[in-house]
Amino acid sequence: MRLARRAFLGLLAGGLAPSNARAQAPGPPHRIGWLSSEAARPDPFVDGFRAGLQKLGYVDGRDFVLELRYTAPNVDALRAAFDELVKARVAFVVSSGFAIQATKAVRDTTVLFAISGDPVALGIAQSLARPGGNFTGSTFMSLEVAGKRVALLKEAVPRIRTLAALSNVQHPGEPAEHRATETAAQAVGVKLVYAPFAAASELDAALAGIREARPDALIVFPDAPTLVNRAKLAQFAVVQRLPSMFGWSEYADAGGLMSYGANTREAYVRLATYADRLLRGAKPGELPIEQPTRFELVVNLKTAQALGITMPPPLRLAADRVIE
Repeated sequence: MRLARRAFLGLLAGGLAPSNARAQAPGPPHRIGWLSSEAARPDPFVDGFRAGLQKLGYVDGRDFVLELRYTAPNVDALRAAFDELVKARVAFVVSSGFAIQATKAVRDTTVLFAISGDPVALGIAQSLARPGGNFTGSTFMSLEVAGKRVALLKEAVPRIRTLAALSNVQHPGEPAEHRATETAAQAVGVKLVYAPFAAASELDAALAGIREARPDALIVFPDAPTLVNRAKLAQFAVVQRLPSMFGWSEYADAGGLMSYGANTREAYVRLATYADRLLRGAKPGELPIEQPTRFELVVNLKTAQALGITMPPPLRLAADRVIE
């Protein structure tokens, strides 16, 4: 992880950092494809990406046009939409979440991604420092953060002895994230109750298993299926009287007790920097995959009150944002 960050910083230091203003190029605007599932709507990430391009001096409609494709969340529909974008002669395709599953076999089109999983485990990169193919972008995954989430939840609710972990086993890098979470739980004297699911259709069964296990708290690994169902998961935790920890602020905004992880919208703003480099002729396989260097803690005091939890003052002060 440190290697990828050093490589990324070195790339900036080497003079490839974008200018603050972009001179208008002659000719038509660049066409950039955007591929996602309908389940992602409303889509806050496309706004972040567009804002990032505008921050770099690109003017929407003059310098670039986003070709947006939202489809049913299945590989066949997403791949068909991807083929449409290729036929539209886009410069590259921005893909995220489940949509990346539909493009990972592609070798002749550049794909810029932001995913929560491990791109090496997914098979779209040889390494973080040098992807080597036609994919590059950013990953939110950090095993250090996985352990930190357990520690923060234990600090908020010291009485926790058993912790349910809701996890999508199809998520790239999930075994490593599971191990990191279990190790962190053992370090603070907490038993982990593993609640896996392999498809969105299995989510209710996994929640039923958690209900039967009667744990003291709940942690949810961040990925596309849990993000789409974040309000449902937050409500489940409240109804079951479970203090909950999630990966991104969108979960806390939906009613989760706490979240700790990368700011996903900010990541898409940064992703525009790579879009700029690709438009200037950079090869995706030579652009190191970025990892977040700053993480945010969000605490939902409304949920804490509903659960009868008094959040420790030091934790409240440490929070980047408090929902009241």
